[in-house]
Amino acid sequence: MSSIEYRLDQWSKIYKFLLVDPHVYVGKESNCRLFMEAILWIVRSGAQWRLLPKEYGLWNSVYKRFSRWEEQGVWERMFTHFSKDTDLENVSIDSSVIRAHPCSAGAQKKEEQEISEAQTEQALGRSKGGFTTKIHAAVDALGNPIRLSLTPGQSHDILQARPLIEGLEAQAVLADKAYDADQFLNFLREKGILIVIPQKKNRIEKRDYDFFRYRERHLIECFFNKIKHFRRVFSRFDKIAKKYLAFLQFVSTLIWLR
Repeated sequence: MSSIEYRLDQWSKIYKFLLVDPHVYVGKESNCRLFMEAILWIVRSGAQWRLLPKEYGLWNSVYKRFSRWEEQGVWERMFTHFSKDTDLENVSIDSSVIRAHPCSAGAQKKEEQEISEAQTEQALGRSKGGFTTKIHAAVDALGNPIRLSLTPGQSHDILQARPLIEGLEAQAVLADKAYDADQFLNFLREKGILIVIPQKKNRIEKRDYDFFRYRERHLIECFFNKIKHFRRVFSRFDKIAKKYLAFLQFVSTLIWLR
């Protein structure tokens, strides 16, 4: 697994974006493409940075450039740029728990910050699956990602429901029973968004939902399946949540470019 390349049409679109981004110095196209292929190799293989094949350049230089782009918001802007052409007829939201490797713990803490607080800040926590991070996502009617966020693994899905939807002109929101909460449902009603969420068994006031439309929610499960083919996403190795999120944004960009 020493050589991984972009298709010509994929690279052409990425290169055009990089040329106009104010925080990116492209230089020679061949060198820039080599760097991007190095990131693709890392995210595909899930390997340590030190194991990056020499054909991609010095691993430390590649890592520093990746980190600099993360700090300057390049990966986030890249994802936002390619996720503009959305089909908001249906927006599905859900989460997926990711097992965090022991090496993801130990991020540098601020003075007098408790270990548990530091882990929460880096979206790390303890759940039934052990040491975990939870990915929250919203996808459009075609299953393409439009919103992403991270929380500790034990965090409840409903806490990220409104941030995933806010600002989107969705016609309908599809979600499972975990999102059947009065506050969120009222928020959707105020926005005039159709609610396609099954009700919990303990709900006193019964309500109907479009069962056949709800079946389209499988698209977000397909999205999680796609990103987990990238081993750097499938398991979290990064101590800093923003760096893990940068990998996630990069992979989501690739899904838009398929």
